[in-house]
Amino acid sequence: MAGRSVVALVAIAEVVASDLTDHLDRRGHDVRTARRLWEAESLLSAKGIDVVVVGDGLTPSQGRDLLRAFGGEGGPDFILICRPTELVDKVLALELGAADVVESPLNVRELAARIGGLLARRGRGTQELVVLENSTVDLRSALVMHRSGEEEQLSPGQIALLKLFLSQPRKVLTRDDIMAAAPAESADAFDRSIDSRIVRLRRKLDTESITTIRGSGYRFDPPTKAAGQEAGSAPTENPS
Repeated sequence: MAGRSVVALVAIAEVVASDLTDHLDRRGHDVRTARRLWEAESLLSAKGIDVVVVGDGLTPSQGRDLLRAFGGEGGPDFILICRPTELVDKVLALELGAADVVESPLNVRELAARIGGLLARRGRGTQELVVLENSTVDLRSALVMHRSGEEEQLSPGQIALLKLFLSQPRKVLTRDDIMAAAPAESADAFDRSIDSRIVRLRRKLDTESITTIRGSGYRFDPPTKAAGQEAGSAPTENPS
């Protein structure tokens, strides 16, 4: 089993670094930080880093120096953060091989997504995403990411229940099917608890894709495309 991917945060403001670390850790990545140039050089010399994010706590020329020294073939991917007025520095960084340049002020969730994209291209991605009407679920980290930016954690039982529906789209599942394949987390839960579990899961996912079929059970209907919205998708082994 492959180890966790490693992201280095270099000279990023403490509040932003803390928020970004939280995002990345919950998505299964290890995060290492360096506040000063010499700390970054020591960290990157040790190897094993997949992505480096260089903040504007360093000058643009210092960021490019790190890129020259540690980037390139076989090295980590670099994301450099720059100010909107630093167009020349942005172009120079890209010409030197930076994978991405992001302008400040940062949107932490967007930056985390960019890092995730780079890791996926390196074969180090850990996300397994399901897109619903109003939320996206990362099955591996058991996170629901709402359009508002709010995130919620799913319980192991809720993940098992969601995976069951994803594995058999458009098929009516009886209560017995659900109890056998995705048992409740409480040992004393009985038949009617299935209804409560479905209600809680629907509410947490903010979805109408899990339909009650009166007298029969429940069915998952993957969301269809709407204007400005992607179609819902299950993991790769169960395309919707």
